[in-house]
Amino acid sequence: MGPQGLPPLLLMLLDCWASVSAQTGATPPVTTEGLNSTQAARTTPRPALSLRPPGTPKASVPSSGPRPTPVTDVAALCVCDLTPAQCDVNCCCDPDCSSMDFSVFSACSVPIVMGDSQFCNQKAAIYSLNFTANPPQRVFKLVNRINPSIFCIHITNYKPALSFINPEVPDENNFDKLMKKSDGFALSSESEISFATQSDIPATAKYKNSLCFSTSKDAAECLSHAAGDTEWIGWYGARLQTSDSFLRFPSPLMSSLCTDDNPAAFLVNQAVKCTRRINLEQCEEIEALGMAYYSSPKILRVPGLRTKAEIPITVQSVLIQSLNKTLTRLEDSLVLNQTLVEAGDVKICTNVVLEVKYSLTYTEAGEIAQAGLALLLGPVSGPVVPLEQKFEIHFIQQNTKPVPLSGNPGYVVGLPLAAGFQPQKGSGIIQTTNRFGQLTILRSTAEQDCLAVEGIRTPVLFGYDMQSGCKLRLPKAITCQLAVQKVKSLLKGQGFPDYVASFGNSQAQDVLDWVPVHFITQASHMKDSCQLPVALVIEVKWTKYGSLLNPQAKIVNVTASLLSSSFPETNSGNERTVLISTAVAFVDASAPAEAGFRAQPTIDARLPFNFFFPFV
Repeated sequence: MGPQGLPPLLLMLLDCWASVSAQTGATPPVTTEGLNSTQAARTTPRPALSLRPPGTPKASVPSSGPRPTPVTDVAALCVCDLTPAQCDVNCCCDPDCSSMDFSVFSACSVPIVMGDSQFCNQKAAIYSLNFTANPPQRVFKLVNRINPSIFCIHITNYKPALSFINPEVPDENNFDKLMKKSDGFALSSESEISFATQSDIPATAKYKNSLCFSTSKDAAECLSHAAGDTEWIGWYGARLQTSDSFLRFPSPLMSSLCTDDNPAAFLVNQAVKCTRRINLEQCEEIEALGMAYYSSPKILRVPGLRTKAEIPITVQSVLIQSLNKTLTRLEDSLVLNQTLVEAGDVKICTNVVLEVKYSLTYTEAGEIAQAGLALLLGPVSGPVVPLEQKFEIHFIQQNTKPVPLSGNPGYVVGLPLAAGFQPQKGSGIIQTTNRFGQLTILRSTAEQDCLAVEGIRTPVLFGYDMQSGCKLRLPKAITCQLAVQKVKSLLKGQGFPDYVASFGNSQAQDVLDWVPVHFITQASHMKDSCQLPVALVIEVKWTKYGSLLNPQAKIVNVTASLLSSSFPETNSGNERTVLISTAVAFVDASAPAEAGFRAQPTIDARLPFNFFFPFV
């Protein structure tokens, strides 16, 4: 081939290299052993996108051969099969196990077998046991696992491509060889998204999580519900579908520019910022700048079902920002369109979306129940282009309330101390639902009667030194032992805690983040047969933890001292009066921050012995 024929050849090469072929493949069947049923999922072929010169008819590129089979066949792989020709205990994938062996199994030691996690779509073999059958049988399912990461391998049709090698550049000498070796690859556009009809989707479909952990105990249950089981909480990471496409959540991808084709994921709370390069003259034509772009989609309650299952997005609040950054809230939620106006020589585009906040409520079954939207609109003028937008999305489970904290992580002054009990060594901390009743002291009243305020307590607030007291009138006939029990119940309350959280957000399962309460009993020096408690003093030592710019309050020690005195004598009447008091003191045990300085320089020099001659 001569040099004159090189440009047409290279054009042909570029055309073949950029064209993509439509790929259609059937999903492998899902087989359930023991139930003697096999169900094959239906797939719909999607048109592919091809790059071709203008005027050239569009044609699909024929495939030169079948795709290579995966290296790992998860259906035939059994990692717990350690002994040949013998059934391994709790190994559900062992082919040597029979129904009699399954009857003594407690659970599947390896419930999931998966291949390489770098692929966008891979097979996962799920094993479980059906104990309701007689005899018990093994349930095997083969499902597709979708990788939610944007950096994943779609298909492997060229093994050397997985290693770092120098690519072979096409030229007129190796063109025919590369054409025989290459099989093409599939690529679909973002707009060509196919949705199954109502007849293709089972009635028990829910938003499902594409992440299942093989090391967890519930991993088999996680992926078994993915195959079509009912009564399952919505899955993390599934794409939120709408009546025509999916709920778009603009995000920065490879740069700070907004990518509108990014889908919102189920149960994934996000807060991002991105910029748009806009032409102010065309602001009315850009859909992503308008309020209707975010409020008009209707989210499917159940993925794939459109009939009577569309949840409209309710506009909860609209704030209008002026040029001087003042905010005004609109009373109604009418849809406002962006408008280009001229103020003298300056052009301004008003009602442009600056911030978007989605608030989605979901049920325990994994269905979308409500969808709320809060918007911030404002004007955009020439000097502020490019435009920065903020997007947030939060998921809230229905009929649940958030758990309040006393700080995050350090304690906040004025919030109650988190305290609880440890029923046995090695277990977690048990807390009461009333956060203001976990660590309390006596409450003082105007009557100063201990029996009148019995059961009414005051919470211990961080950073607040407190003192309270009351008078207890004891009958003459009461014994000292009964009086001691009564006074202790008044001082300590119904349940005095054993542990106090070091931080305001310490979790109950993290026992090392909790400080034990050191209880000390101090008696008077008088040698009496009965010592009556009269005061409870709680000392809380805390320190500043973390950076000097933003120190966090951390409790390091809690001491509860019970002070006792001798049993009082009887007054002129038939009663004894005892003064009872409680006190709380917070002590800052932080080491003072000392600035570090370099040591002053010292002179280390030796002078000659006759330096001061002839004076010395």
